[in-house]
Amino acid sequence: MTDKARDDLADLCAAIAACRICRDTPARGPDHRLPHEPRPVAVISPTARILICGQAPGLRVHESGLPFNDASGDRLRQWLEVTRDEFYDARLFAIVPMGFCFPGYDDKGSDLPPRRECAPRWRQRVMDAMPQIELVLAIGQYAQGWHLGDRRAATMTETVRNWRSYVGSNTGPAVLALPHPSWRNTGWLKRNPWFEAEVLPVLRERVKKLIS
Repeated sequence: MTDKARDDLADLCAAIAACRICRDTPARGPDHRLPHEPRPVAVISPTARILICGQAPGLRVHESGLPFNDASGDRLRQWLEVTRDEFYDARLFAIVPMGFCFPGYDDKGSDLPPRRECAPRWRQRVMDAMPQIELVLAIGQYAQGWHLGDRRAATMTETVRNWRSYVGSNTGPAVLALPHPSWRNTGWLKRNPWFEAEVLPVLRERVKKLIS
């Protein structure tokens, strides 16, 4: 990496850390401001060959500033077959969700979707800053929608089931679509045993190769 590229990456990280658009200029107007102080959480790396792309931080991640620092992260690390130290080694993994800040809860106590302001402002800039990425782990429908575009199937289940067509793409980094590792998806995992039987072995093999 050149000195200019390194400086540009540092400037981008600083700009993301300082971002407050969801609070100050919300896309849906002042009545839809983020109700708490933003805390952007993203790990952008000049060397990682794997990008983990989730939805948005949950409350625990918001409080700690550490991505996937929760039960979902524990399950994700099991899927990847990596240690916690390997997972948080920025030389190995970039971790950049679709929304950088905890969006709050809906009336049922579930996390709201990623903020609308975030991806249009930052996503392409982040991808351009990491041309070395070879594998994108697109976790959930929002990440799959951005990274797969029109190639995404009608449902998340169908998209994950079509994993072979995305991994085999000859344009840009390979994309492996995954369900969210949340405990709320335990039922989905039980109903779709092909995910563990077919997808996880390929995921683990690719991760091992790219972090070795």
